[in-house]
Amino acid sequence: MSHDPEKWRDRFPILEGTTYLVNHSLGAMPRTVYAKLQSFADQWATRGVRAWAEGWWSAPVDVGNQVARLMNAPRNSVVMHQNVSVIESLVASALDFSGPRNKVVYTDQNFPTVMYVWEAMRRHGARIVCVESDDGIGVPTERLLAAIDEETLVVPISHVCFKSSYLQDAAAVCARAREVGALVVLDTYQSLGTVPVDVQALDVDMVCGGSVKWLCGGPGAAYLYVKPDVRQRLEPGITGWAAHAEPFAFEPGPQRYADGPERMLHGSPAVASLLTATAGYEIIEEVGVDAIRDWSVRLTERLRENMLERGFTVPSPVDPARRGGTLTIGLNEDEDGPAYVAALAERGVLVDHRPGAGIRVSPHFYTRSEELEAFAEMMSELRQAGRWQGFVTAEGAY
Repeated sequence: MSHDPEKWRDRFPILEGTTYLVNHSLGAMPRTVYAKLQSFADQWATRGVRAWAEGWWSAPVDVGNQVARLMNAPRNSVVMHQNVSVIESLVASALDFSGPRNKVVYTDQNFPTVMYVWEAMRRHGARIVCVESDDGIGVPTERLLAAIDEETLVVPISHVCFKSSYLQDAAAVCARAREVGALVVLDTYQSLGTVPVDVQALDVDMVCGGSVKWLCGGPGAAYLYVKPDVRQRLEPGITGWAAHAEPFAFEPGPQRYADGPERMLHGSPAVASLLTATAGYEIIEEVGVDAIRDWSVRLTERLRENMLERGFTVPSPVDPARRGGTLTIGLNEDEDGPAYVAALAERGVLVDHRPGAGIRVSPHFYTRSEELEAFAEMMSELRQAGRWQGFVTAEGAY
């Protein structure tokens, strides 16, 4: 049965008056978020402190189990945090860089926040090996695999690269890491919700990401999967009472880690963000990631061909099997990317721009094919008539 975006559009208020093509940055808000927030507020208002025992305290694991279903993870193997920076810092704090196995291997296509976390580990003895791209699109798998050796401790890589939408061969990376005894931390921020992810098939050690983008869950709800047998070997230095074996015993002294998923937590959870994010998870699960992926490939392939015919470059992988849900449209050197974004926004079309990449366009399961045709026509009009000029804005932070 063919996918019909009309079935889902009325569930997202912003689609009523906007062509929303910026899902790689912030997914559209599901209408059910209103009810989720109201329920949280009502519980706080009427139950007070009792709410902690009625779902608030267990939210990081309860909500994690919803995310687990989207990546075929075992129950009680995913916990929720605020963001990926905190997650990767927590993971890094559990590793020992003092011995000969102290290499951290990733590529220059990683999202910068991840690089910052691991660069900070240099002071603890980490040796950073950053494998560089030749074309700014991706790093050849063979080159990345060659950098992973018996001295490698951890490989924190992006599943889908944020600028080009290059889909890395996670299975090959995980297999190579297992051969040499290294850990893999797979960042699926730009894949989960639009590209199928199966942590058990990959046999990956850890997976992290957030709900802001393709999961339509909003900010403040990031997830961390740790393979159960790996989890039991980790003792994070970034920790807190939520990670204690008996948090309400209020024991003084050193940490006594929980045996379960709570081991990978730290302090009190951001309950409202976690409960709100479930609105997105529920609809992604209902639509099905396989169906989302099929629709995404159809739309981005059609758009890629359209933009090339119009004389634009497309610095994203040509093969859709090596591409995530985003398509990057290249601009000429004398064209201002943020100005294009502002000009499109005035026409009711939301996209964004990244330096060294171009205009990033990301349809989702609620996107109509006609919306992408209209976008392509607008891009041609803006270029041919120079109508992007005059829309000079600062480079967007998000």
